[in-house]
Amino acid sequence: MNKKIVLAVTLILTCAILACVFTACNNNGADGLSAYELAVQEGFEGTLEEWLQSLQGADGSDGVNGLDGNDVSIEEIYSLAVQNGYEGSYLDFLKEYLSFDLDDDTAAINTALLSSVKIECGFEITETVYNPVTGPQQSTYSATSSGSGVIYTLDKSAGDAYIITNHHVVYYSKSNTSDGISDDIRVMLYGSEDSDYAIEASYLGGSSTYDIAVLKITGSDILKNSQARAVQVADYHSANVGTTAYAIGNAAGEGISVTEGIISVDSEVISISDSTSGTSSSYRVMRVDAAINSGNSGGGFFNGQGQLIGIVNAKVSSSSIENIGYAIPVSIAVEVAQNIIDNCDGETVKTVQKYSLGISVAANSSKAVYDGYTMTTKIVEEVIVDSVDESGIAYGQLENGDVVLSVSVNGLKTQVDRTFKIVDAMLRVREGDIVVFEIMRGGEALSVEFTASAEYIASVS
Repeated sequence: MNKKIVLAVTLILTCAILACVFTACNNNGADGLSAYELAVQEGFEGTLEEWLQSLQGADGSDGVNGLDGNDVSIEEIYSLAVQNGYEGSYLDFLKEYLSFDLDDDTAAINTALLSSVKIECGFEITETVYNPVTGPQQSTYSATSSGSGVIYTLDKSAGDAYIITNHHVVYYSKSNTSDGISDDIRVMLYGSEDSDYAIEASYLGGSSTYDIAVLKITGSDILKNSQARAVQVADYHSANVGTTAYAIGNAAGEGISVTEGIISVDSEVISISDSTSGTSSSYRVMRVDAAINSGNSGGGFFNGQGQLIGIVNAKVSSSSIENIGYAIPVSIAVEVAQNIIDNCDGETVKTVQKYSLGISVAANSSKAVYDGYTMTTKIVEEVIVDSVDESGIAYGQLENGDVVLSVSVNGLKTQVDRTFKIVDAMLRVREGDIVVFEIMRGGEALSVEFTASAEYIASVS
């Protein structure tokens, strides 16, 4: 088949689709191939960019016949798209509607690799061992744990970076350090995962309550001369059930690798027990079915655009259960990390400082709502104030039964349609910030304002 005919068929089909209804679809050709892939299959030699240029004739046309028998240019198709409400750029249009299959995600995930790191932590441990001949004896030995992380911020010229990881990656309850945190933390970039390229990092701060820690790197020549980049953070709450996503991390301690899956549950609470300390903690997480292994902890969970949507922190290990892993949502991970950076860098404090209103909230109702525009189904709750502590700042201003519509921190508003959105928003509050609740009380809309004072900010370890 002549490659020109293949391109003509693709563009004609695209015109017909645009004339009927504007929906973001792939319009893939035979066997799921994109127009570019079909062209290559039929003999085209060159890159995607060269193929795009080849579609333009000297007169600005694409060189193929449209539905009316006349030459049709891609610009004309794009113009029709804009007339029908399309708001993206010309390049966005080419990617979305002419099936170049840049939906492949490969480029985005390869970019995300440059934001992913391997982490190794050394611990010195002293234990008392009973010898039947000599009696109790102390034995000191070294242990190493492996995990993952993402580069949150990066100043390449200075060789400085902040790394987000799990608290449990850098913590061991039996460590000889006073706080259980490793005093020997090494970070390795993708492609330089050998110990010869290890970058020394220090523990800036963290919280076992959220299972998030921040590491600090200063003046690294390896960073200066690398292609590492800071992670791109997705819009909070943009990850929906069914979203294809990728776990990138140091699986089995063997180096950085990628696994693919989907989001199975967008928000749930799980309890995890620490076998060494005997303690149990609860976390709000997303459930994912991508393969998660030991060493993935602290690594990024990314969407198809290579944007961070979560931090991997756990999996279910059972012979009767398959592919149930968990990731801390980005709305928690990033807010906790930024809270640590703002409050711990250069300070003696080493944990999250959280503002508390002294209230608890609950879902008065919960239902599934389908959004025809985004074609997603979301759980929507009516969130009410469930109780107000007499010693809290909200006492006398918020009341039991108040329906919370939104919460704003310094003007940044969050619509409250899930209980956790209030909890997450409080991580953003710093001393002196203005917090505004929009509520409904007895059918009347009210606005309640608070000024965050140090009295109501406490450490969350």
